[in-house]
Amino acid sequence: MRLVYSPVVMPHDKADRVDLLQGTLDLLVLQTLHALGPLHGYGIARRIEQASGNAVLLNQGTIYASLVRLQQRGWIAAAWGMSDNNRRAKYYAMTKSGRRQLDKEADEWRKVTAVVGRVLANPSGGSTP
Repeated sequence: MRLVYSPVVMPHDKADRVDLLQGTLDLLVLQTLHALGPLHGYGIARRIEQASGNAVLLNQGTIYASLVRLQQRGWIAAAWGMSDNNRRAKYYAMTKSGRRQLDKEADEWRKVTAVVGRVLANPSGGSTP
């Protein structure tokens, strides 16, 4: 796994930043589309913010870059539709390969966080039961 960080601004104080591993936002977008079905970019960003308890704020450029990347990889598809306020909007939906990728990345994420958790719980390096 290549570790690359992307800054995401925390609410109320631009000095406080969270560094997300590259791909983390893509995973959050895929999970959001899996859970809620087709959404436009603004709706995806607001749902991620809501689910994070507003700990993550996404600007339009950040979410757009993720959506373009996911679409280029064939993990999501896009189609034009009308939003709730009767405006034309591009809606994104997960593809079958996107569903497989979500399963793969979620499994990898669980493995990585388990390893990091073990190291943080036992910094001296001794074995744990």
